[in-house]
Amino acid sequence: MDTREKILSREGVHAALDEHRRAGRKIVFANGVFDILHAGHVRYLKAARAEGDVLVVGVNSDASTRKLKGAGRPILTERARASLVAAIAAVNYVVIFDEPDVNSLLREFQPDVHAKGTDYTPASLPEAERELAALLGIRVAIVGDPKDHSTRDLLARLRQDIDG
Repeated sequence: MDTREKILSREGVHAALDEHRRAGRKIVFANGVFDILHAGHVRYLKAARAEGDVLVVGVNSDASTRKLKGAGRPILTERARASLVAAIAAVNYVVIFDEPDVNSLLREFQPDVHAKGTDYTPASLPEAERELAALLGIRVAIVGDPKDHSTRDLLARLRQDIDG
């Protein structure tokens, strides 16, 4: 599949997931900003895919990234970030979203599994997200390698090299 064909609208994701559900496949949902893709992102997404048969990844839009990460972010546009995520073999579909959290996407897509990175624990998952997943019967899985990669830290090191 061409990488561009993996980036879908919400309606496109619904249609694709309907087909996968009819075939009895387990759907996994993961999300993030994915600004300056790094090894930790790739490991997170590979581990998320291992939780099921089909992986849908929500990528924060430019506007929601600015609200979450602050001035100067994102580094890459939402379309570029979505393309990079779609290029990862473990990823089946990518959808860009504007909301500050994934609750509306969990409601809409109702995946079997909601994969979160190791920067979360079951207790530190946002309360509304945790409660919604429980209400909808979505299993939350903490996946990926230890959180020793971060775009924020990488950018700080780059700025230090430039300034220093």
